[in-house]
Amino acid sequence: MQPQSQQYLVEFDRLEKSLNGMASSAVHMIRREAIARFSELGFPTTKHEEWRFTNVAPVARTPFEPVLQYDAQGVTAELVDHYSLGDSVGGLLVFINGHWSKEYSRLSSLPGGVMIESLASAMRTKGELVNGHLSRYVRFAEHSFAALNTAFMQDGLFIHLSDGTTLEEPLHVLYIAAGSTGGFMASPRNLVVMGKNSRLSLAETYVGVAQAPYLTNAVSEVVVGEDSILEHDKLQIESNQAYHVGLTVIHQDGRSNVTSNAISLGGQLVRNEVTVVFAAEGSESTLNGLSVATGKQLVDNHTTIDHAHPKCASHELYKSILDGNARGVFNGKIYVRPDAQQTDARQTNKTLLLSDDAVVNTKPQLEIFADDVKCTHGATVGQLDEEQVFYMRSRGIGEQAARDLLTYAFASDVAGRVHIAPLREQLDALLHARLREGRIVKDI
Repeated sequence: MQPQSQQYLVEFDRLEKSLNGMASSAVHMIRREAIARFSELGFPTTKHEEWRFTNVAPVARTPFEPVLQYDAQGVTAELVDHYSLGDSVGGLLVFINGHWSKEYSRLSSLPGGVMIESLASAMRTKGELVNGHLSRYVRFAEHSFAALNTAFMQDGLFIHLSDGTTLEEPLHVLYIAAGSTGGFMASPRNLVVMGKNSRLSLAETYVGVAQAPYLTNAVSEVVVGEDSILEHDKLQIESNQAYHVGLTVIHQDGRSNVTSNAISLGGQLVRNEVTVVFAAEGSESTLNGLSVATGKQLVDNHTTIDHAHPKCASHELYKSILDGNARGVFNGKIYVRPDAQQTDARQTNKTLLLSDDAVVNTKPQLEIFADDVKCTHGATVGQLDEEQVFYMRSRGIGEQAARDLLTYAFASDVAGRVHIAPLREQLDALLHARLREGRIVKDI
């Protein structure tokens, strides 16, 4: 056992003592398995292939304290309104340090067949439904941070759509990390289950107002039923002192369609992982990602697409803009299993370096065990095209303005794919604000 893991065993004991009668529940049995596995695994090091370019030693040596109860200190209505998407969405669901905030959340009346509530509430009142899916798709035995999240999972988002249900308006979920001292760990655990022929548009925003380093360790399990459609956007603009590790596992049934856009602008060290499993034939998935980093930020994007059944299609486009001494990582894995004939899998990774000191490590991977497939991947790393800069300057545009426009055009290819208009406008404003200073960001 790593010395750093011992502290979390002590914190887990504190959690157990707070549960009273719930300590014997099925969910807590999963927690116990997870903390035992975490104590065996410890935190990953750069000796692990999956973490070769991302050193989490700063996380491992910091004694982050799990947030075990709701505390809204440091959060105001004005802060929530600043990050909300207004009346253009069907509901705003707010979580503070991983815990549901009833006082700041607002939800329109829901159609029949739709359940939206906190996971803590669902575990108490819908145990059979929750237990049928919770921790069925995330493999915490192989993933240290997933094991740590599972050990301390208490609350998060729960959505269940019955067969044939469409939620007409998008939902916005706002995760706020707040605290005057920092040093805490938020562990939001989200479970989304969509029945057959259902439709959902979901936006997530992660923000941080804590005044010291903290860890957001988020895990989401998403089940997309037959013939269902999911549109998902994630915007991460946490504190410049934040560590953010996010894992999303999407389980797709036959003929389902998922589009997911992941945007990372904040955080000191960020790791985004998205895993898609095609559990039946005829499904399609589109994953887009954009990372913007400067200073000493590190943003690591890992994707895994498991083509386990035939006639499925996957499309990936991940872009990074790196300035200063920033580092970027992209690792995209595509598995095509022997029975997954007529697979169509395409993956593209592009990185724009605005500084001679910025570095990216990109590793596209294809493992193909079927012969009737169309699979492509490509990765490019470069700087702004000086001929394009010269052309724009010859038309009366200043050099820095020309560079800003070209940089924005590079980013907008992904940013413009965000589904929900107000979120897209927020992202657009953030990108423009950073470019107005002439570089992406100078002071993170």
